[in-house]
Amino acid sequence: MNAYINSTGRYLPGKPVHNDEIENILGKVNGKPSRLKNKILESNGIKTRHYAIDSQHKTYISNSEMAAKAGQICLDNSYVSASKINLLSCATTQGDFLLPGFGSMLQAEMNLSEVELNTSHGICSCGIMALKYAYANIKAELSDNALVIASEFASRLFKHTRYEAIQHKVVDFNAEFLRWMLSDGAGAVLLENKLRPQTKSLKIEWIKSFSHADVYPVCMSVGQSKNEHHKTWQDYATYSEAEKAGAILLRQDVKLLDNIVSVGVNGFLKLIDNRLIDIPKIDHVLCHFSSHYFKSKIFELLEQSGASIPEEKWYTNLYERGNTGCASIFIMLDEFINTHDLQIDQTILCIVPESGRFNCAYMLLTVKG
Repeated sequence: MNAYINSTGRYLPGKPVHNDEIENILGKVNGKPSRLKNKILESNGIKTRHYAIDSQHKTYISNSEMAAKAGQICLDNSYVSASKINLLSCATTQGDFLLPGFGSMLQAEMNLSEVELNTSHGICSCGIMALKYAYANIKAELSDNALVIASEFASRLFKHTRYEAIQHKVVDFNAEFLRWMLSDGAGAVLLENKLRPQTKSLKIEWIKSFSHADVYPVCMSVGQSKNEHHKTWQDYATYSEAEKAGAILLRQDVKLLDNIVSVGVNGFLKLIDNRLIDIPKIDHVLCHFSSHYFKSKIFELLEQSGASIPEEKWYTNLYERGNTGCASIFIMLDEFINTHDLQIDQTILCIVPESGRFNCAYMLLTVKG
């Protein structure tokens, strides 16, 4: 049984926020403008992004509401009604609640009855993992269709008050880095076991991922302070103590971050060795670059490996939409297919590197119709 992406949708909250407007919304820590902001923005190349909080730090749309909007747009673009959905598979880095799971909240938000439910938790690659669950479910003939939704609401972590609450009052680089990298949004895809009539579908040929958590330490995390490597946020006597220690800040160990390039390229080369990728037959590449900084490094390493793909085949919307974590590949795919005249039998390679503890996911699609 084959699985086809027959519809897509995306939702980006509010108007685009330009670089010079970021601190108007997130706020200046201790009333002072960031000394790192411009350097990090120059490196990541992002010009605009979206936030689901306003300048008063009020949440005007929740994570599950964003996900529901993307899911509904996806269904509106399809021939399938909400009442016919068999499986809801979703992903997020942090839901609105710690418990219950994000999928339960999303199901209720969309008012989907008696669906099978799956929630994938992680960072950037968990969106593809939610998609793989749905893909495998259809391949095994357990479901006729599946709605897959990934959504991120990172801006709530970046309010200036979060940083001002720490005891030592000095925000280290690793804690501030992602403040200028991540943004909010949701994307959705509808999978079915048959081609969509009178238009084009994307057949999922395969989905593969390679985790390297056994080799590398944690690179991106929430729940651990700067100097307490064997103590988590739940080990403090009170939540306020954890906050004062900086254990609830989102951190990126930038000294480890460059490993994501070699890890991602090595996985790509492994897929070539396993004859799952034939470079001349790749027509388009959608890669979740977390930052422009990594683009040239990836191209350089691919060229050194004799596995380069011409730059004109690569597509990204990072610079206009920002880095929306696990939702990025879904938002990117929706925008890509709506702005390109895809031809039958063209191939699309999707790549999603994740720096959490270095997991990289890959997917090959073929245009059918």
